Amino acid sequence: WTIFKDERKIRLMLEKIIEILKESKADAWEITDTKTRGWEFYFIRHELDQNRAKDVEHIRLTVHRSLDNGEALGSASDEINPTDSIEDIKRKVEQLIYTAEFVKNKAYSLVKPSQEVVPNQKAVDIAKVAEDFITTMRSIHETETEDINSYEIFVNEVERRYVNSEGVDLCDIYPNSMVEAVVNARKDGHEIELYRMYNSGGCDKEGLTRDVTKTLQYGKDRLSAVPTPKLPKMAVIFSTSDSTSIYQYFIQKLAAASVYLKLSDWKIGEAIAQDVKGDKVTLKTVKELPNSSENFNYDDEGAPIREVTLLDANVPAQYWGGCMFASYMNLKDSFKISNVVVSGGQKDEATLRTGKYLEVVEFSDFQVDPVTGNVFGEIRLGYLHDEDKVTVVSGGSLSGSMNDYVKELYMSKETVQYNNLVVPSVTRLEGMTVTGAE
Repeated sequence: WTIFKDERKIRLMLEKIIEILKESKADAWEITDTKTRGWEFYFIRHELDQNRAKDVEHIRLTVHRSLDNGEALGSASDEINPTDSIEDIKRKVEQLIYTAEFVKNKAYSLVKPSQEVVPNQKAVDIAKVAEDFITTMRSIHETETEDINSYEIFVNEVERRYVNSEGVDLCDIYPNSMVEAVVNARKDGHEIELYRMYNSGGCDKEGLTRDVTKTLQYGKDRLSAVPTPKLPKMAVIFSTSDSTSIYQYFIQKLAAASVYLKLSDWKIGEAIAQDVKGDKVTLKTVKELPNSSENFNYDDEGAPIREVTLLDANVPAQYWGGCMFASYMNLKDSFKISNVVVSGGQKDEATLRTGKYLEVVEFSDFQVDPVTGNVFGEIRLGYLHDEDKVTVVSGGSLSGSMNDYVKELYMSKETVQYNNLVVPSVTRLEGMTVTGAE
């Protein structure tokens, strides 16, 4: 990180970089200038241990060369240090132009200027956002045996300017925050520690309070957990942020890059599964969500972000992607998605929480492979429900395949937001294989 104070000097530097690029042998180029101003707070218990402010800037330059008589495009990137001299910048540009000849892709065009109307950019009130986080963390109810050990708060205002050789020159200003928290639970001389990291734009007071409060309860329950039994073909419920990995599977299957590289066989207008017994998934992109850290007007290549339905009741309606793969797929008005909303299902949470099922709330690792659809997770804490009987369990793992679960996936009507994703608050997958720890 480099600290900056002279805004005028930076503007002049960008103008000089553009001038150097225009005079160079680069056939196309892109500049991303990202300024981050923020505050950081480090608490032990609820006592402030230290805090600091930051004001940093990164300038990323990408140059492109037209190769093979226009059939290919070479690209190379590097960071320009604001302390670089004009001669340093020229040398870097020349080196990038040379390097670009060895990194060839099929030719594509950069994003061109849009007629989209840009809303007025608002500065982020860093002090207010930080105050909201601190007040929220201090308001969370703790007990003698379950409490917050420590937490760190990072609140940023990000100003991202993107300029390219096609004439695009755009600027987005948005908040970006993160909270890291460690909670402890104790019982009969034993103690457990749970770690959480929350990414957001502003402070979601309700969501943060809810999640940390649940985490305190999870720590308490973990201390009384018994080994997970072997449970072949068990219904499993996901009700934490791990559920976002399930829906990322759908998102990545709709990526132009996945389709072009044959990592996804999903086709526009064709249902992704037949003989579906459960809920069908509908997801769409949106430009803005409350307290999201990705409320952008444009993606990082200058393409306008719009509200688009990508998957409509299990039927792909549109692919998404950056300019390279969008060009290869002949997609119009495509962009890199940021905020996504998944519609709820037909049943409420209470209905989904019936019968015999395992609700896993803590994993040491949870993965959904976007290519194969394989699902795997190592269980740290779960609740085994058998009608009115609930057993707290730990250990073992679960596995299966989304290729099967898309046919019998159930989503609650209720939804919950995790930063830039809105998903059903409860997701139930039928017939998962659970390997016990007994």
